[in-house]
Amino acid sequence: MSRRTVLLCVLAAAAAALPAAPAQARTTPPPAPAALHFGACPDTVPQPTVPDRVECARLSVPLDWARPDGRRIVVAVSRVPASGTPAEHRGALLVNPGGPGGSGLPYAVTKRARLPESVRRAYDVIGFDPRGAGQSAPVDCGPMGGLFDSPGADPVPVGSTAEQAYLASLRRMADDCAAREADVLPYFSTEQIARDMDAIRAALGEPRTNFLGVSYGTYLGAAYAARFPQRTGRMVLDSVVGPWDWYDFDVVQSRALLRQRDTFFAWAAAHADRFALGDSAQAVRQAYLCVREGLAAHPVAGFGPAEFDRAVYRALGRTERWTGLADGLRAYLRDGTIAALRPATAFDSPDSHTYESANRVTKCADGPGPAPRRILADIRRTRTLDPQPVLAGMEASTCAYWPHRPAHRTRLGSPEAPPLLLVASVHDPVTPIEGAHQLRRLLPGSRLITLDHDYSHGVFASRGNTCVDKRAAAYLVDGTLPATDVRCTGPGLPQVPRTVS
Repeated sequence: MSRRTVLLCVLAAAAAALPAAPAQARTTPPPAPAALHFGACPDTVPQPTVPDRVECARLSVPLDWARPDGRRIVVAVSRVPASGTPAEHRGALLVNPGGPGGSGLPYAVTKRARLPESVRRAYDVIGFDPRGAGQSAPVDCGPMGGLFDSPGADPVPVGSTAEQAYLASLRRMADDCAAREADVLPYFSTEQIARDMDAIRAALGEPRTNFLGVSYGTYLGAAYAARFPQRTGRMVLDSVVGPWDWYDFDVVQSRALLRQRDTFFAWAAAHADRFALGDSAQAVRQAYLCVREGLAAHPVAGFGPAEFDRAVYRALGRTERWTGLADGLRAYLRDGTIAALRPATAFDSPDSHTYESANRVTKCADGPGPAPRRILADIRRTRTLDPQPVLAGMEASTCAYWPHRPAHRTRLGSPEAPPLLLVASVHDPVTPIEGAHQLRRLLPGSRLITLDHDYSHGVFASRGNTCVDKRAAAYLVDGTLPATDVRCTGPGLPQVPRTVS
């Protein structure tokens, strides 16, 4: 970024400062449950605090559950045993951190550490890498159409030339996945992952699956309830993905992010003495646009508009990251540096390659993709709401060019399943709360805990809210659902440290 561009941005900020298919019938008998032999875990799994311990195993499952005698893959499983007495024991609690594509093997340790003590004493917490992710037959889509280029192409196309280039990048991404993983693409769906979950349940000797799913984990839990309603146990679905096609969900999320970003602008303006971005939301927005435009014109050390939008996407989802984002904007405007904006982990790391590959492979296996013309129409419509949206979460767009076309979308929920417990933050931009209301209609009798005055993604055993945590724990430990829906009071907008960190 030139000194002139920086000066103009600083001056501008200073001036402003003044329908689902039916389930397929079973045609073959289920295979006998496999055994799990637990032992040492890989180095990627952290050690819990003594005296707790973590142990890992591998479970062989069919690549295609419709052909149980065919090719097989291995699912990696972890377990942290319950710390309570035998009388307190409630069995196994499977956990999933989200995604799709998130590694669940270490999550048994990291999430369990934050669970209420009564839950830790009652349950063996079971993590697993869903097929395609982590160490469970990880998929590799290679360069993925330039996704890992640094700097990447501007993810917000403006004009016909940019729009056609955008579609071409989606086609290249799909082609890269097909070139390396064509033989498995039909079999890495959420429905198949739910079948893997049931195999883990059987291997553990559990009569039902108890489950805590966050974000994508709620979609997985709802898919399990649809496929195995009679084996569904106590499930907490936290930060709920709505029962939409993945592309529709991505569009809903992109517009929720606009609302969240406006809230961030107003919050930063309210702390103008701390961030020096302007004392009105419009002034902060102008400062933000100056940063993005500067990076688009002159990327810094491989950090351009695509990298900036990914950083913003990540920060908007958790309010504890807002101070860092505002400080990063200020630092760039002050001296052109991007260290405070750049994530600690490189986007093109091996783990990121696996995550991004598994994310697209699963989303595109879960149902039909959009038509290319609809993608462009939706981007144009979003740009009428705000000319500079954040489209970093539009992952299912590549399904428009996917070589495998699923015959039907993944089924979610069932009237035959027992009532479950849903949890949502009222202003969560990553999984907007309307998704929780819509999914609950597919799970009769279920209850919803809403955290008001909260703007973050992930609630139970995450926000430290006693009102939420004690009710979710009571349900998991005693099976006690709230008599009605519950509204809890959240922390509001984040507090701001007085000094720059």
